[in-house]
Amino acid sequence: MLTYNLALVYLFSGLGLTVLSGYFLLNLRKQEKLQNIEKMMFKEEYRVYLRKTPHYKNLSDKDKKKIEHSILLFANTKDFIGISLDVSDEMKVIIAFYACLLLLHIETKNCYDNLQTILIYPTAIVTQRIQNNGGIVSSEQFFIEGQSSNDTVIIIWHEAKSEAYHLRHNNVIIHEFTHEIDFMSGEIDGVPPIERSKYNEWTRVLHKDFLALSQKVLKNRDWGKYKFLGSYASTNEAEFFAVITERFFEAPKSLKTNFPELYNELKSFYKIDTIKLLKY
Repeated sequence: MLTYNLALVYLFSGLGLTVLSGYFLLNLRKQEKLQNIEKMMFKEEYRVYLRKTPHYKNLSDKDKKKIEHSILLFANTKDFIGISLDVSDEMKVIIAFYACLLLLHIETKNCYDNLQTILIYPTAIVTQRIQNNGGIVSSEQFFIEGQSSNDTVIIIWHEAKSEAYHLRHNNVIIHEFTHEIDFMSGEIDGVPPIERSKYNEWTRVLHKDFLALSQKVLKNRDWGKYKFLGSYASTNEAEFFAVITERFFEAPKSLKTNFPELYNELKSFYKIDTIKLLKY
């Protein structure tokens, strides 16, 4: 019996050492990869893509240098997979730019640690939705222009490219990566990881306008300023946060005019004055 117990001790000790050695090697390789990324030069052709966006050109030199480093880190630590298309440098740079712009002034260890994969489709995905209401089964088609699920983001390049280079209120990259930021607090509920002292004001302001928008959508009349946000923002609090973030970066002046409290909350969270960034 003693020999058997001793054998178990040796067995589990060996397994523990194996697991520990494996973890050490993986961490060592990760550190080596990060060190190699630090040595990379940011190619001038990448800046050609960035200068076509309305957000890069007005960044300070310090912020340009910071976001270029973040782009290299992001592009070289995530798996970009093209579905019926070849992934280009332009796709990687533009997706990484808008993802990292959201975190430009937010302190994080790495850019979206939990994110592993970006799936890029050429055009919108058509899927079937089946519903069962009281035994009545119905089926309808709907389009997916982007999706986020913590470790994977889906981007439709046709929409993403046109929205990246022109201000159009919507930006699918910003929208999906706002969900990723939302995930950072542990659940997707429209409350990102914010300072405790700011939590009550954040929830008060966003919940107030979310409820007001939901009532406008329900009644479908007297929309007023809420037309600017659109009905999709009333889906739930997480979608509301993603949509107002799109408006904050794409149409900040209109957001501030119609919803000054929302603008100020987002400005405080992202630590960016997007009106000044776009220099209206």
